[in-house]
Amino acid sequence: MDEELKDYIRATKAHLKGLTDVKAAFEDVAEAMAKEVAIIRETQDKGGSVIPEIQYADIESGAVTDDQIATLKHRGCAIVRGVFPRDQAEAWNRQIGEYIEANDYLTRAKEKAGMDTYFADLKDGAPQIYGLYWSKPQVEARQAESMALTKRFLNRLYDVSGPMGDEFDPDQDYAYADRTRRREPGDTTLGLSPHMDSGSYERWVDPAYQKIYAPIFEGNWRDYDPWKATFRTQTREYESPAVCSMFRTFQGWTGLTSQGPEDGTLSLLPIANSVAYFLLRALQDDVDDDDLCGAKPGRALGATKQWHSDILKGLVSIPTVHAGDTVWWHPDVIHAVANEHNGSDYANVIYIGASPKCPKNEAYARKQAAKFLEGRSAPDFAAEDYEVDFKGRATLDDLTELGKAQMAL
Repeated sequence: MDEELKDYIRATKAHLKGLTDVKAAFEDVAEAMAKEVAIIRETQDKGGSVIPEIQYADIESGAVTDDQIATLKHRGCAIVRGVFPRDQAEAWNRQIGEYIEANDYLTRAKEKAGMDTYFADLKDGAPQIYGLYWSKPQVEARQAESMALTKRFLNRLYDVSGPMGDEFDPDQDYAYADRTRRREPGDTTLGLSPHMDSGSYERWVDPAYQKIYAPIFEGNWRDYDPWKATFRTQTREYESPAVCSMFRTFQGWTGLTSQGPEDGTLSLLPIANSVAYFLLRALQDDVDDDDLCGAKPGRALGATKQWHSDILKGLVSIPTVHAGDTVWWHPDVIHAVANEHNGSDYANVIYIGASPKCPKNEAYARKQAAKFLEGRSAPDFAAEDYEVDFKGRATLDDLTELGKAQMAL
């Protein structure tokens, strides 16, 4: 980081430390989080799972219970099973493989290695993520009615009311074109260390983030509501390849194959308000005045053993999911990808989050639409532009009316 930014961080930390007794506030948070972690570990050790599971059929019929919703909001994550029929998702998996092979993607990718540096500061930083955005299966999954209904359900978990009106429209969504992961069995090189997306150092210094997290910074962390949408669409992230500049209510992915705890897949820290721990940890006296526990511009916000070892004991793998199931997590939830894939089949997913209609997301969607029409990489990502001349990529003719609306077309 340059000296100007370090000065900014010093000034910000001095300001935040003046708002409350940050040592006492952190000790209170750490004690509460330790109790949460103990519950998670006890449940996991007994063979259970704390990650909520909801059937898509119950979303469709309006049968999701209040208790299920309360658990989801407490945990900040969920598996929604059966959003797509298994045979449909498996067919998409085959089609993406054929798309990759027909267009010799792997050869081209070697030529452009190193363009995407977003995960460069994480201990494990080379996930097998393909820089493809416009294959027909990806586009079909994003614009599916079942996906739209699932995201509508998730968006409605937020209180969208704000001083200037509703923060976003929970019933309308803009597509956020992201990539696909294809992790082969036996792989030991493609993990991702625990991290948080959608802002790193910004979570302390950005004015909108400061308002979102005001109860935490003021020492009243129990008053912080992860599901209050006010100011969340107004944050501004440092521009860098793979830093999401849309507001997402949930990050998420859709399974194209079965995968579980031994298959090199997703782990989550299932505590929705655990961000209070991370924010206050960086304000303690053992952290340098120009440091935020390693947070850097344009990088994922890492959670490390050096600074966060006690809470990371609560990081747990998702249970086994199948093709057509989806996994969702709040943007403040720490997540990771296991270092080793010890299963016998590929662990493949399409990344699809929930990004509701608001001015911030509309502005991005319009830039993204121009890239789509040309077959170029989505605006948030490294300009690898593999698909410009790819055979079989999706075009305007492949969009439904819903798909066009989601793409601001």
